[in-house]
Amino acid sequence: MITVDKIIEISSYLTLIHHTKGRIRVRVNPKIKEQSENITLQDIEQIPQKIDGIKKVKINKIVGSITIEYDNTIFPDYLWKNLLNQENVEEIAEILNRLSKEVE
Repeated sequence: MITVDKIIEISSYLTLIHHTKGRIRVRVNPKIKEQSENITLQDIEQIPQKIDGIKKVKINKIVGSITIEYDNTIFPDYLWKNLLNQENVEEIAEILNRLSKEVE
């Protein structure tokens, strides 16, 4: 289960680089490595297999960015804005848990 606390923790390390409908690119603060021992690159890379609506995740380790291709009908633009601003995270957690492909 994806918790509100986990979403807040992850989003606190992200800043927007570029966003178009169906594609968002964020910068990842390098401090995420020090602060969050529960998040690995493998976890991030496997997101498309875990959540419906996320089509592709590309990590650029050199510049410290993540590009996410997604279905805009499932994840409207405002959800990404809320995520990056750490607003309405309860709604985001609810949506992610509903779309999660893993059975716990």
